[in-house]
Amino acid sequence: MENPVTSPVCVAPVISFAKVACAIQLAALQSEVDLLLRNPSPGSAPNSWVDHVNKQDYIGGWDVLPLRCQRQHVHAHPILQGFAIAGGDTWENLPVLLQCPELQNLFDQLQCPIKAARLMRLKARAEIKPHRDHELSIEFGEARLHVPIHTSAAVTFIVDRKIIPMRAGELWYFNADQVHEVYNYGSEDRINLVIDCVVNDWLREQIRVGAVHE
Repeated sequence: MENPVTSPVCVAPVISFAKVACAIQLAALQSEVDLLLRNPSPGSAPNSWVDHVNKQDYIGGWDVLPLRCQRQHVHAHPILQGFAIAGGDTWENLPVLLQCPELQNLFDQLQCPIKAARLMRLKARAEIKPHRDHELSIEFGEARLHVPIHTSAAVTFIVDRKIIPMRAGELWYFNADQVHEVYNYGSEDRINLVIDCVVNDWLREQIRVGAVHE
């Protein structure tokens, strides 16, 4: 008996990174971040940035200012606000966002559920070593988005051995499940807004349309 002829299975290529359409007022966003660098939130200490907890993954300075966290950590230490991901799935804005209307406007443009959000500062001449954030990609239902706010041509962001051509004021998805690394060869700190989102049809289509294939 002859084997039946089967049609080939078409598998969509894995997307390493994609530019997502978003109206961002870079100057206003930079002004808000500059204010947070001086005074992160009303009544807070002058500096609420916390060092990234995965110290084995970087050389130099890499720190975080949480903007959204799980509800149970809203009044907790910034380390829990910035890095706790287990134990609940209800996420809320932190008070720091009350003085950041442009950040709020950016969040409002995302037609998908937003989980964690934070500012991440890679200090001058620092580097993030090659690593993976396992199962953090659209294939697993979660997407990590970046908006460079303060950056320069001396910053190189590499995913799966390919450089993401991201510039200040642009919104990018990248596949964190793939090996990625970042180098700040410049003399100024790089600050990115980093947002973790739940993947829905809207976000999946935005990433498909904006995908960069090399």
